[in-house]
Amino acid sequence: MSTVKKSLALAAAGAACVAIPLSTASSAMADSSGTTYLSAHLTSLNQSGATATVSGTLKGDQLSLKIVDSGLLAGAPHAQHIHVGGTNSCPSPTEKGTGVDGHLRVADAQDSYGAIAASLTTTGDTSPASGLAVTRFPVGTATYNRTFTVNSATATALKDGKAVIVQHGVDYNKDGKYSGSSKSELDPSLPEEATDPADCGVVQASQMSMMPGGGVNTGFASTKDTNNTTAIAGGAAAVAFGAAGVLVMRRRQRTNV
Repeated sequence: MSTVKKSLALAAAGAACVAIPLSTASSAMADSSGTTYLSAHLTSLNQSGATATVSGTLKGDQLSLKIVDSGLLAGAPHAQHIHVGGTNSCPSPTEKGTGVDGHLRVADAQDSYGAIAASLTTTGDTSPASGLAVTRFPVGTATYNRTFTVNSATATALKDGKAVIVQHGVDYNKDGKYSGSSKSELDPSLPEEATDPADCGVVQASQMSMMPGGGVNTGFASTKDTNNTTAIAGGAAAVAFGAAGVLVMRRRQRTNV
């Protein structure tokens, strides 16, 4: 075989090495294409001091969510919902409302985050009808973990980054319970403290299993991205090897001449 033919054969072998890992990478990417990865950071409203980190996945109509809370009133239930509509945003942390001492009420913030699309209860129904099911919401800062079915409109809003999560319940007078003479505009049997929004965050969506820039660990992470990275790295190495082989053969050819 001539020197030129040997060079071409070696280059072709390098290209073949590239083809295998790249096809593997494409397959891995296709496997995860039906899953949307979600994250959100809930920040305080009404000077509640409450915050939360949200992570999860959406595949078809199956939503898996994990919410880790901080600063919510201990020993008390906290209603929490996915909201859709309005401007798909959260009110300013300093925004005032129609409650006592200018506290922001649910109705005051609906122009921002819209109406309830799903109730994040711990058991049973998750529809808007369970929006005030106080016996089925997490108590205090208990971590929330649940997988449930959402309707198509809610799924679309989540995938489009047009959904907001809000948690409710603020102990304004710091007496360790929901109290006060002001009543909730949603249910007059409850004090305003029980339903006023405590924190809020817009849900971010990604088709990547690992959030870029050191984002929230979803708890549902896949190894597919690692496989993709390995495959691409292997492809790059194969290209380099093939190119090196061609270079060596050319040098030998010049030496022989």
